[in-house]
Amino acid sequence: MSERADQGREPADGAAYFAAEVRALRAHLKLSQDQFADALHYNQAMVSRVENGRSLASPAFAAAMDDVAKTPGVYVRLLERLSKNGHPSWFVPYVTLEERAVSITDYSCTFLMGLLQTPEYAAAVFRAAHPRETTDQIKARVETRLRRQAILDRELPPLLWVIVHESVLHAQVGGPAIMHAQLEHLTVLMQSPHVTVQVLPLAAGAAPSHLPFTLLVADDTSQVVYTETPTHGGQVDDTTGVVGQALATFDRLRMAALSEDGSLDLIRKIMETMA
Repeated sequence: MSERADQGREPADGAAYFAAEVRALRAHLKLSQDQFADALHYNQAMVSRVENGRSLASPAFAAAMDDVAKTPGVYVRLLERLSKNGHPSWFVPYVTLEERAVSITDYSCTFLMGLLQTPEYAAAVFRAAHPRETTDQIKARVETRLRRQAILDRELPPLLWVIVHESVLHAQVGGPAIMHAQLEHLTVLMQSPHVTVQVLPLAAGAAPSHLPFTLLVADDTSQVVYTETPTHGGQVDDTTGVVGQALATFDRLRMAALSEDGSLDLIRKIMETMA
């Protein structure tokens, strides 16, 4: 998936909005922050971060608020809506599918996909596409993208299999230091049993696909393919022919790509050139 740089064209500060709701609930209950934290079964530091808008609450935090307020899922639904804010309308269907996915297979040949990006790498991608935006605007775009990475922290996260073209790893997005940190982050993610990364080396020649795309398997076993175009944004397709073609292309990509160990070795060698 290309993770287009205009993702989040009209970002909204969901963390700040939800923070105001948290403060309003605590004021209504007439509780101190410590007392509120005890009622939610969270530590005071976490409550402080959410109330100050430094962190967007987790679904479990929102559910705890519903328990304390005795509201039937009001805060959980609010958080779900806010988590979509900042994404352009064409990207929301993908975000919804990504949240439900039990398996995500991605071919990255332009940028590393959003689930793998560091904040600095993501900021550099957005800054290149939007050089006239303010620091706060870029920050909001980055936060919107990084919120999606919460799915990797679940007790049972989706199986993520990414095939990365070697050229993506050589591109010094944000400069050598930022790219070195991004590659180091990638090597850490590769230690997870839920994450597989293979590099399609330059030596492999012409790639089976010259465009990025993503295949998602939902919790009901349905399969969809996500693609993007420069002019029409993204689209999802669950037709049998398109899904079958995507599966066949991924098979060819896997065969042409290096093994996991070979990919890790190559990534480390590229890191050495940027150190």
